[in-house]
Amino acid sequence: MSEKHPGLRERTRRAVQKEIAEAAKVLFVERGFEATTIDDIAAAVGMSQRSVFRYFATKEEIVLGKFDLVVDEMLAALRARPADEPVWTSLHRVFDVLVALAETPGHEEMVEPIHRMVFETPALLAGYLQKLQHMQDAVVTELLERAEAVGAPYAADDPTPRALTAAAFGCLVAAQHSWLASGAKGSFADAIDRAMATVGPRT
Repeated sequence: MSEKHPGLRERTRRAVQKEIAEAAKVLFVERGFEATTIDDIAAAVGMSQRSVFRYFATKEEIVLGKFDLVVDEMLAALRARPADEPVWTSLHRVFDVLVALAETPGHEEMVEPIHRMVFETPALLAGYLQKLQHMQDAVVTELLERAEAVGAPYAADDPTPRALTAAAFGCLVAAQHSWLASGAKGSFADAIDRAMATVGPRT
């Protein structure tokens, strides 16, 4: 069964992961990331510690694991953009996937404290930045393939696709900091728009 259409076993696994993650995030916000143990999380969902570890290898992955799934959605969003669209515009629209995730009904109240926790917890921040690098690498590969497909490939030593992607993701992180500094006033989408506008359009 393809990743696009996961089978019953995978759908069940993702449902359990979601249940664990949602319960854990409530505990993290209430008690703090460091003070919350895997035993606490297991008790909250009626599982054993061992069972929780079957779904998440580490406590950090409970918070950050969603980004592994988001990569596929971001790449799909990039592929859906017009091939002749300026790269900067396409990258901006790719972040709509993250905006939609942040604005999922019923989860808005958790977005700010979880973001703040990630940036204030060294282990989580390190893991998050690693996830972002993985996303960037995947996006760069897609941009190279897109350029090749329209007959305008980048030279092997051309820094353009990686530079633009790094700049866009830098704007994403800047937007997150700005949004948190404002007390999460206004939308996350507006924060991204403002950050990316400071760099300006690029082709």
